[in-house]
Amino acid sequence: MPLTFRKSFRILPGVRLNINRRSWSITTGGGKNGPRHTHSSTGRRTTSVDLPGPFGWRRTRTHKRH
Repeated sequence: MPLTFRKSFRILPGVRLNINRRSWSITTGGGKNGPRHTHSSTGRRTTSVDLPGPFGWRRTRTHKRH
């Protein structure tokens, strides 16, 4: 079983800094029934929303870094 590292810090209300072994990301939003937007240092952008019950919705876009 591989070892993993992941740490999440709340830096402001509604803003999180997420750190893992290879990259970091900033997550904003996620209030009451609102979407969460994540921007990663690798260029990945994810928007996700929790839906009632066993459902969830996520859209991921990976942008080419210049």
